[in-house]
Amino acid sequence: MPTISTPPTTIVAIETSSEAASVALLRGDTVISRASSGVRTHSQSVLPMIQELLAEAGISLKDCSAIAFGAGPGSFTGVRTACGVAQGLAFGANLPVVPVVTLDAMALACHQRHGAADVVAVLDARMGEVYWAQYRFDGAAVGAPQLVQPAVLSAPDAVQAHGAPVFCGNGLSAYAEAFAGVAEVYADVMPHAEQIAQLASLALAAGRTVTAAEAQPLYLRNKVAYTQAERRDINAEKADKADKAAKAAGGA
Repeated sequence: MPTISTPPTTIVAIETSSEAASVALLRGDTVISRASSGVRTHSQSVLPMIQELLAEAGISLKDCSAIAFGAGPGSFTGVRTACGVAQGLAFGANLPVVPVVTLDAMALACHQRHGAADVVAVLDARMGEVYWAQYRFDGAAVGAPQLVQPAVLSAPDAVQAHGAPVFCGNGLSAYAEAFAGVAEVYADVMPHAEQIAQLASLALAAGRTVTAAEAQPLYLRNKVAYTQAERRDINAEKADKADKAAKAAGGA
């Protein structure tokens, strides 16, 4: 009987949760990528970079298996951008979506680059806080890490690691005093679409996907950005409460 070849798993991955934007195209075991930082805004740079990767591979979006994106935690605007682009591409090509936790991708990058078996990923959350999580790897270059501590938001000095792991991420440089006692740190390891794609491939093989409509960013902090309409409602509510308080005080 003739052999039927199966097309390789092909994933477009998007990562815009930090200052740098990156996209990657994974085909089987091969991954190519593009990155942009400061030249264009994330929303302007992502689609052209994806088009470049698809053209380089000689395929179209409909030839892909899934769309993956860095779901957060990270920049509020950045994770919304990645999610929105992923949803648009998935809707248009009728593809499943794979959300990937950005700290997972950081930990995998640290494992791949530095051979770290135990990793704490620390991402600057601004406002005097960090996003962090701890992981353990079994030695494989590309493999889903074992979660030791799920992603949380805390003050830098509240990070409580188990054992003596390697630390990575820009939270280490942003709050250097809090991590002064850590022996091995790699502050330059940040979320990148290459690791998003690799982790998405594992999730896709395990059937862990969502529809475009179901895709959502991962927020660990209460909403800090509001639309103009929301601001008007909030301000009106504050004014109403102040007016009632003033009237109550005047009648006392």
